[in-house]
Amino acid sequence: MLIYSHPVCWKHANEENAMVPHPERPERLDAVMAAIERFPADRYQHIEAPLAEKADYELAHDARYVEAIFSQAPTGPGVLRVDGDTSLNQYTLDASRRVVGAAMEAVDKVLAGPERRAFLAMRPPGHHAGPCRPAGFCVFNNVVIAAYHAIRQHGLERVAIVDFDVHHGDGTEAIIANSAPVRFFSCFQHPFYPYSGIPSMSDNYFPVPLEYRTDSEGFRRAIEESVWFDTLADFKPQLLLFSAGFDAHRQDPLGGLLLEDADFAWITREAIRAAGGDDLPVVSLLEGGYDLEALEDSVLAHLEALDDQ
Repeated sequence: MLIYSHPVCWKHANEENAMVPHPERPERLDAVMAAIERFPADRYQHIEAPLAEKADYELAHDARYVEAIFSQAPTGPGVLRVDGDTSLNQYTLDASRRVVGAAMEAVDKVLAGPERRAFLAMRPPGHHAGPCRPAGFCVFNNVVIAAYHAIRQHGLERVAIVDFDVHHGDGTEAIIANSAPVRFFSCFQHPFYPYSGIPSMSDNYFPVPLEYRTDSEGFRRAIEESVWFDTLADFKPQLLLFSAGFDAHRQDPLGGLLLEDADFAWITREAIRAAGGDDLPVVSLLEGGYDLEALEDSVLAHLEALDDQ
């Protein structure tokens, strides 16, 4: 497995000198790296993320929006608030360019082989960022950029995105709506922030809303009774992308679901199995997860499931 990271991703911050730590904080990556340290060292290769270019963001975003973020991002101390809970500091743009650079390179590598799995231990997350707006700790939509890079650079005709965050990936849905080469699968607590996801906006989006305090049994039953696995099997994706959010864990302070570490392993394995199995190229990008202990254990379960296939 290929695991991407970069030191600058620890430097991005949504707050400066706050009395109460922002949920999407650098310590999240400490927890992720602790999970990686528990993963057998001979089963992965650690890669430093490369830089993306400004033009790469236009795969998913309006050019005027990209220019606005690039031109207004701070170059010195302080933060620029761009959404109610999302800010830029002097390192955010560099961190984002590393996440997007890693996402595109990971796609290149898993498609070429022999490696077929990659995980991005990186932040900021991305699935709330829409075509022209930041939201929910997200400035740019990393997973959609990865999908359209695969389509435009490699000529792929079928890309699946599976998003298992407690929050609906509204930015992802908005960008990929009615895009024939993409199928988007999103499970999320509903009703809950960002108060979207139902009904579906387009035929290529497959939501599974979960009631408050849904537990492991209810989660698995909801997925199995949905069209997810049959649709993935019929679609036969050439690439599977995970928006891997771990804030549906029962310990998470921002969510209201009751999932366990094993549930993230289960959805990882079952989605891969339905989509094509062992030889399917897969890239996983970190989204939510704000209880550090739960995040560490959940990421480890996810990595082991990625590696099992």
